[in-house]
Amino acid sequence: MRLRVSKNIKDLVPYPPGKPIEELARELGIDDIIKMASNENPIGPSPAALKAVEEALSGLNRYPDGGSFYLRRRLSQRLGVAEDSILTGNGSNEIIELLIRTFLAPGDEVIMGEPSFAVYPLVTKAAGGVPVMVPLRDKTIDLPAMREAVTDKTRIVFIANPNNPTGTITGSARLRSFIESMPDDIIICLDEAYREYVRSADYGDSTPYIGCGKPVIILRTFSKIYGLSGLRAGYGLGPAELIDYLNRVRQPFNMNSLAQAAALAAIDDDNHVQASRSVNAEGLEYLYGELDRMGLEYVPTEANFFLIKVGQGMDVYNALLKKGLIVRPMDSYGLGSYIRLTVGVSEENSRFISSLTEVLGELLGD
Repeated sequence: MRLRVSKNIKDLVPYPPGKPIEELARELGIDDIIKMASNENPIGPSPAALKAVEEALSGLNRYPDGGSFYLRRRLSQRLGVAEDSILTGNGSNEIIELLIRTFLAPGDEVIMGEPSFAVYPLVTKAAGGVPVMVPLRDKTIDLPAMREAVTDKTRIVFIANPNNPTGTITGSARLRSFIESMPDDIIICLDEAYREYVRSADYGDSTPYIGCGKPVIILRTFSKIYGLSGLRAGYGLGPAELIDYLNRVRQPFNMNSLAQAAALAAIDDDNHVQASRSVNAEGLEYLYGELDRMGLEYVPTEANFFLIKVGQGMDVYNALLKKGLIVRPMDSYGLGSYIRLTVGVSEENSRFISSLTEVLGELLGD
């Protein structure tokens, strides 16, 4: 078979999916596997969301609401944003792809941090665009360097805030100065997948940027603190004109009916959000303390994950896997001496520290 594939697709390296926990358990002969690799909410979804999904099951013979009418209306009310400035997606990932498909032509440039969310360069290359990778400064997005990287070919700038995989944030004043300095025809995408976990006072509300006269789009998701990763529910906020163009490219019925029902219920479950924040904060306090005791370096985070410097990250990853703990190795991000850990519930965090202590002792020959 001879397939004619464009070079920008042929040269792509696919995003590596992890094996199902059940398959890993079978391969390793371990019954109790803990996944602390994908930045998921360890306490699960909102009970209100689960109830809404159950009630929506009987309507699966019908197509979903193609415009997410009720969800966009509720988001509008909660966020103080006009309904025509809201776009829903099959996770915020889909909106990233819509941005690229709508506004990028082959040869155009897209600026992003390095390392940052792995999907940005993937979708850019797939569309024939050129990823312009700007190294982080002190594990944080370097806005001055991004501004210097702008050329007449620049079309989009991605700013993950908090940044994945480092968990660091871009402060309000620096972000405002950057946006004000940018040309009016370059789209600035603020990816705020983890915003609900942020505790820093230097992290403000970004929704006013929608009306600032610049093409700013804000991405948010129900996959993280709301615990709905399996349903793929996200949304974008931006100027009505920008959202209108994205809707022209968006597939009909892109957000399924169960995702809409769950998101609509979850967004008002403030108790679940607060409980999730508390579990994360308590987990970080414990983990930081134990890592300090062990003498290990880590990158303080504003998200529900953080980097730990362990030496040979891939070796530690493989050794932890044999003990039933799945973390994320960072080789593909150019951070081979680190692993990334998702904060778990108390029992999971304790088991991680115990297993990490054993692994490091084994690897160092202690």
